[in-house]
Amino acid sequence: MVKKAIALVFVLFIVTSCWKNKSPEDLIRLKDQFKSQVSKFENKKDNANKNVTKGLSSLGALKSALEDAKNEDKEFAKVYGDWEKVNKRVNNLNKEYEDLKAKASNLFAAMEKQTNSLSDDASKNTLLKAISKAKTKYNGTLANTSKAIDKLRLLHNDAVEVVKALEVAAALNSFDSINGQMKSIEDRVDGIMDELNVAVVESKNLYEKKITELAEN
Repeated sequence: MVKKAIALVFVLFIVTSCWKNKSPEDLIRLKDQFKSQVSKFENKKDNANKNVTKGLSSLGALKSALEDAKNEDKEFAKVYGDWEKVNKRVNNLNKEYEDLKAKASNLFAAMEKQTNSLSDDASKNTLLKAISKAKTKYNGTLANTSKAIDKLRLLHNDAVEVVKALEVAAALNSFDSINGQMKSIEDRVDGIMDELNVAVVESKNLYEKKITELAEN
């Protein structure tokens, strides 16, 4: 009787272990973590956009103030402060990007593990191919996102250079040479933000669409 009881417990242990290995709970948890991270990244992206817009506005106000010789010190302090905030937002955005990349990797690994547990080889191979294709596409999106963040960082550096140039221009009372630099900065913002928006859209697709739908695009 005791031997039968032990044998039954052993069988139940094996069945439970197998179920845990095939349980989708880990995949669901990682999917939720990734979804939450996408939201954080989108929030930081929006914050960066707001601060860049504010920085551009203060940069224009600084130029006008210098041309009119009004409140120069106050305007310089404000514009440097605004672009320092941009720098912080870019750093925050980059941190969320790194977390997004890590959580995406975990999610794909969990999908592959779950798929490999399937007994039907045809379904397994079809899904693994779809996952591989979706992962390759998303990794491309991540690479472009990293480049966009670098462009945003460069934008910040260029803006600070413009402020420094304005200080010189104020001393010489000549602002014409600054106009082209300011326009170049303004013209680049929308394109960079569009690239970051693609990352948000593609990330949301990962948890809103079926993996086979992602592979079809």
